[in-house]
Amino acid sequence: MSATEADDSRRNLFQPNAEHRYTVKAQDLPLACPMPGMHLWNSHPRVYLPIEPTGWAKCAYCGAEYTLLR
Repeated sequence: MSATEADDSRRNLFQPNAEHRYTVKAQDLPLACPMPGMHLWNSHPRVYLPIEPTGWAKCAYCGAEYTLLR
């Protein structure tokens, strides 16, 4: 991967913990916070959240709330 390609891929990432509510789809499962596509260097360790039973989960580290779109 060239340096230009790496820079372009970084531009597509979004900041973790920038929002506190996220809607996720079945293809996003298993759900982990921070989600793929987020910058990870300044966030918390990745944790998996059990969203399937209730359709809602909250991260104990950052307080982000996730709702499963059914």
